[in-house]
Amino acid sequence: MSASIATVHLRPGHVQPIWAGHPWVYAQAIARVEGGAPATGDEVRVIDPQGNLMGRGFWSPRKAIPVRLVVREDTTSLDDAGWLVARLEAARARRRAIGLPDATAGRETDGFRLLHAEGDGVPGLVVDVFGVDASGRGGTAVVQLGTAGLRRRARFVIEAIERVIAPSAIVDRTTISTAQSEGFTLDDELASRAPVASLRFRERGLVFDIPGDVGQKTGFYFDQRPLRACVEALARGRRVLDAYCYVGGIALSAARGGATEVQGLDDSLRAIEVAAACARENGLAERTSFLRGDVRKELPRLAGEGARFDLVVLDPPKLAPTRGDRDAAMKYQTKLVEAAAAVVAPGGLLAISSCSAALGPSEVARSLAIGARRVGRSATVLDRLGQGSDHPVPAAFPEGVYLSTLIAELG
Repeated sequence: MSASIATVHLRPGHVQPIWAGHPWVYAQAIARVEGGAPATGDEVRVIDPQGNLMGRGFWSPRKAIPVRLVVREDTTSLDDAGWLVARLEAARARRRAIGLPDATAGRETDGFRLLHAEGDGVPGLVVDVFGVDASGRGGTAVVQLGTAGLRRRARFVIEAIERVIAPSAIVDRTTISTAQSEGFTLDDELASRAPVASLRFRERGLVFDIPGDVGQKTGFYFDQRPLRACVEALARGRRVLDAYCYVGGIALSAARGGATEVQGLDDSLRAIEVAAACARENGLAERTSFLRGDVRKELPRLAGEGARFDLVVLDPPKLAPTRGDRDAAMKYQTKLVEAAAAVVAPGGLLAISSCSAALGPSEVARSLAIGARRVGRSATVLDRLGQGSDHPVPAAFPEGVYLSTLIAELG
């Protein structure tokens, strides 16, 4: 390790979370920086007030979290691909230990999150894989980089991915907003090998084929696999509404589970076209239909027409990107619950999800209770779900638990 890297000194009172394993160093935790002014993306050391090493990571001075720790010792070089290869290998082994990929007939799953940033020891890096073989290799890797430090080392990311999973293609889905906030420029440095026309994969035996011009985040919400399985188990004999359906993952699960009728609703025409195509490919078109519309407007319209569903799923986009957005997001989510509760049949079920860490289980429960009560309904929570096991979280990192779902019976 180079002795010339800058050293970040922690303030007293801010050490214990980091010592316990929290990977983030907040700006207010920093007393001073010695050894020169590090540039964006530079490697820095972090020490406590007594001089003990807390770890090393990459410097992002524009952010409220200037350092995300990558290693906890002074021996691993962050300026080669070796550490990334080791983390990817460990992540791949972790997925295989939880049954991913799965070649079991009827449960075939060859698309999942291979590496989940802090949860797999690489803050700022997400790697989803689509269509891998039984050993977890091949297919397409979709990447998002969240730090300038990793973007500067993009060639290491490519090298590690190619060595560990040898994909036919690597697709970069890093967002413009991330690049702007971190101070780097988007380019095609992470694009590798053949161009990708679509992301084709299987989840629990269902086939999905998502064209390249359609894609939220990395292309599919792998984190909601537990909810899709739960909805499938609950759907038999029920009429189901899948609001914010995207490409129909929940809708198709409900149809395969024996729902009498499934209505998908999303404001993206392209997404519902793909959902309908996936329904046809899986032989589920007869029981599914997809409608383009704004959920906030369509729910009141459906209620006014007397439409009632036995199971309604609300999986909106992130409503509270930061904790400062929490109050507005709570109002929005409560209004959504109110509108959805009006179309739930007596004794029916409502599933409500929040993908914002600022709106956790207690906030979701509050919005559920208040929204239902506004239309004269009571809500009894039957089940609680979170992100799938391919989205691991360090025990010392509560911010990593971002997905909360409650399934309630409405009286």
